[in-house]
Amino acid sequence: MRRNHRAAILTATVLAGTLLAAGCSSGSGGKQSEEDTGAASAGKADTPRMKVAMITHAAPGDTFWDLIRKGAETAAAKDNVELVYSSNPDSAKQANLIQNAIDQKVDGIAVTLAKPDAMKAAVAKAKKAGIPVVGFNGGLDAWKDQGLLEYFGQDETVAGAAFGERLNELGAKNNICVIQEQGHVALEARCAGVKKTFKGKTTNLYVNGTNMPSVKSTITAKLKQDTSVDYVVTLGAPFALTAVQSASDAGSKAKVATFDLNKDLVGAIEDGDIQFAVDQQPYLQGYLSVDSLWLYKTNGNFSGGGQEPVLTGPAFVDKSNVEAIAKFAAKGTR
Repeated sequence: MRRNHRAAILTATVLAGTLLAAGCSSGSGGKQSEEDTGAASAGKADTPRMKVAMITHAAPGDTFWDLIRKGAETAAAKDNVELVYSSNPDSAKQANLIQNAIDQKVDGIAVTLAKPDAMKAAVAKAKKAGIPVVGFNGGLDAWKDQGLLEYFGQDETVAGAAFGERLNELGAKNNICVIQEQGHVALEARCAGVKKTFKGKTTNLYVNGTNMPSVKSTITAKLKQDTSVDYVVTLGAPFALTAVQSASDAGSKAKVATFDLNKDLVGAIEDGDIQFAVDQQPYLQGYLSVDSLWLYKTNGNFSGGGQEPVLTGPAFVDKSNVEAIAKFAAKGTR
């Protein structure tokens, strides 16, 4: 299976590069600047304009999604795609956004399935309308059952298990796994993966991810209540940075490690405030989601044969390799 995953990733990358070289307009001057795209400048595809809706469960203020959107916008600029981005953490309202996209007669939909059951009917309507749908970021266990064309993301159970093994190597004994949205399948899978391989004690701690002061006070209270906690595991970069403050406020010696990465977190790893991060490459998820719909509409290509996901993580970032990652994080591609 891992070989198929690697083949799917390689196929997507090679196809995107080959088609970009073949499909660029040589005389249109359609170049995107590095400043606009956050990546190396590339020619614009000389293909008919198409419209893609990207619909996520992003909560307001969560900077993780800025990386997703930046990748999507870069692919859209390259592929001559009109990108319509929308989000709502409420699954029912997210499903309504899919219906809005159907009503707009978009050419493709890229969607997260953080709460798959709530999205099932809306996804089925899109398919019935003849709109290809790809999944990314959330819904690894549901995308095939719902008939999505492709999926781009991280196997969160595998990532969690690898995280737990890393904690074992570091000699951790007692961690709290901070979940910022109860019922979110990917977040729950991460903590379940940690618990599966970690030899010590793992306790899930639920917080309100849309209220960072509340997140801080909840973690602080837990660390004061249980002084034996030696690691705080967070599931997003902003929560990791907040957890560092919580440990300080609680007078705790607990260290912090996290899933997901951003520019500020890279600096915290360099400074030693964060021990390590697991990067699922959100920029790549956004980019591939849009680019895959362009490839499908333009050439009939799709990765993994509709059977295997394209994995974008997990990749560990710590002091040993953070310097190499920092330049990419600075421009918003890691």
